[in-house]
Amino acid sequence: MSLRNYLDKIKPKFEEGGKYHWLHSTFDAFEAFLYVPNTTSKSGVHIHDASDTKRTMSIVILALMPALLFGMYNVGYQHYLAIGESASVLITFLYGFLSILPQIVVSYVVGLGIEFIFAQIRKEEVAEGFLVTGILIPMIMPIDTPLWMIALATAFAVIFAKEVFGGTGYNILNVALVARAFLFFAYPSHMTGDKVFVRTGGTFGLGTPEMVNGIAHTVDGFSGATPLGQISVSDVSSFSDFTFTNILGEPLSKLEMFLGLIPGSVGEVSTLAILLGAIILIATKVGSWKTMLSVFLGGLFSIALVNLFAQNAVMEMTPDYHFLLGGFAFGAVFMATDPVTSARTEKGKWIYGFLIGVMAITIRIFNPGYPEGMMLAILFMNTFAPLIDYYVIDANIKRRMNRSAIKK
Repeated sequence: MSLRNYLDKIKPKFEEGGKYHWLHSTFDAFEAFLYVPNTTSKSGVHIHDASDTKRTMSIVILALMPALLFGMYNVGYQHYLAIGESASVLITFLYGFLSILPQIVVSYVVGLGIEFIFAQIRKEEVAEGFLVTGILIPMIMPIDTPLWMIALATAFAVIFAKEVFGGTGYNILNVALVARAFLFFAYPSHMTGDKVFVRTGGTFGLGTPEMVNGIAHTVDGFSGATPLGQISVSDVSSFSDFTFTNILGEPLSKLEMFLGLIPGSVGEVSTLAILLGAIILIATKVGSWKTMLSVFLGGLFSIALVNLFAQNAVMEMTPDYHFLLGGFAFGAVFMATDPVTSARTEKGKWIYGFLIGVMAITIRIFNPGYPEGMMLAILFMNTFAPLIDYYVIDANIKRRMNRSAIKK
């Protein structure tokens, strides 16, 4: 209560005519973060419901936690595997936690800073949308991405993919994916390759061998290529003859792929953790199960079609490997279901998700230079989501008009 009373006491200073009125949006943002706003709409056209933006964003963050926490562990796991050392579960997790924490901090500081500035200029409230975007950006980046690149990509995405369209709710492209796409095309060497997905330096005092001035030597003799990267450059003609390996060249099992003990972006490696997040989103009705399912159905359709005319190992790869590897599952659950940039009609969700799945697999298979595909597929379909909804609604209107004409 003392904090509530203190906020009520200083609130007039931040309102129109107050000493700090120019910081009204900033004060309002902190107050809304700490307490549920005590104001409500008076017009009858609004639906009054307990589900607000803050609650929705909080649930999405909760759903992301399994993938984020396991991703942190996997960063440490890949690190100690690369240097040939064993470490406890706690030390392994701490290494990953300390590796990704600065990226999360940079993402939030830069992104929220820009949003606060735009809110002040427009004299609007600070929307909660970046609470999710700020954590998504580090989760889809390679672990060795320099902090200045994350800052630059975040600034570019927030300004040019969000604020120029009017802010939260008006953007047509997924902001986190725009940040990833910006770095992919501006600094491709930092987004792909054999080393960017495994961190070998920076020990944070956790005790690794060959310490020099507190920093461990980068270890040679390993490959940090993701499984999708391995098969995309392989010259093996048949998928049955191809073997996915870890960074030491040892065969990978499907269980390791499902759990997420493979190189990759922090949030995308564990299909199990992503599945847990999907259950949370579906149970709370925050994420659309129709969009998620249709993405996998579209991918399955594309894989089955390509398998019929397979000419190499990539084209012969079966659906289970496609869904376990890369960002397919993560994109289907957390990116394709973005309520702002995805289709909003019920039939439109099926069409939208299906086309994402088809396009993601098509890009994976037929573009050796970009073995992932999910990012470009979702961004491309973001631009078509309004068009899909338009034709779905238009078709519904025509059917109703036809029924009305028949009755007359």
